Amino acid sequence: MKKTLNIKVIIILGILFAWEIVFAVTPIGTIPIGPLSITLQTIPVAIAAAVLGPVGGAIIGGGFGLLSYLQCIGFGIPSGMGVALNQIDPGLCFIQRFIPRLLVGLLAGVIFDFTKKKSNHYVACAVTGFCTALMNTVFFMSSLILLFGNSDYVKNLRAEKAPGANVLVFICVFVGINAVAEMIATPLVTSAVGTALYKARLISPRNKASAAKA
Repeated sequence: MKKTLNIKVIIILGILFAWEIVFAVTPIGTIPIGPLSITLQTIPVAIAAAVLGPVGGAIIGGGFGLLSYLQCIGFGIPSGMGVALNQIDPGLCFIQRFIPRLLVGLLAGVIFDFTKKKSNHYVACAVTGFCTALMNTVFFMSSLILLFGNSDYVKNLRAEKAPGANVLVFICVFVGINAVAEMIATPLVTSAVGTALYKARLISPRNKASAAKA
C-alpha cells in the first residue's frame, strides 16, 4: 500500500512539474502586461501543497523558481524584467527568482494543513490557492526591492509607476491587476483539482503528510 502511494506521489509530482514546464515554454502560462506578467505557474504549486503537503509544495515551488530563472536567460517565454535583472547581477537574480517560490510552496503546504483542521477539503484548497498567489506576489516584490531596490532599473520603474510614493504604494500600483487575477484564478483551480484528487482517492488525506515525505 505504501509503495503504491509513493508511486502516486511521484506521478503527481511529475505531472505538476510537467505542467510548470508547459506554462514556462508556451504562451498559455503567462499573460504579459508591461514588464510583468499574469502567471498561472502558481497553480501547480498550490495543488502540490494541498495534496502533498509542505514538502510537495516546496518541490514544485522550487521547480517554478528554477524555470522562472531559466526564462531570464532565454528558456521558454522570456521575462522582460528577468532579463534586465539578470544583466545587473545573475546571482541575485537567481536568488530573487528561486528562493521566494520555494518558500511559497513550503508555506502553502503548512497553510493547507492548518486550514484543513478547521474546514473541509474544498475550502482548505481554496484558501491555499489564494494564499499561494498572494505570497508569490508579496515575496517576489519584497525580494525585488530588497535585492535590486538600489538599481537604476528599479528606480526607473518606481519613478514611472509611482513617482514620489513609498515602497508599499509602488508595489500595489506595480502589481495591480496582475495580482488580483492570480488570486482569483489560483484558488478556483486549486479547489477544483485538489478536491477531485481526494475524492478519487489518488491521495489519502490520512497519509498526506507521510506521502509528501516519500
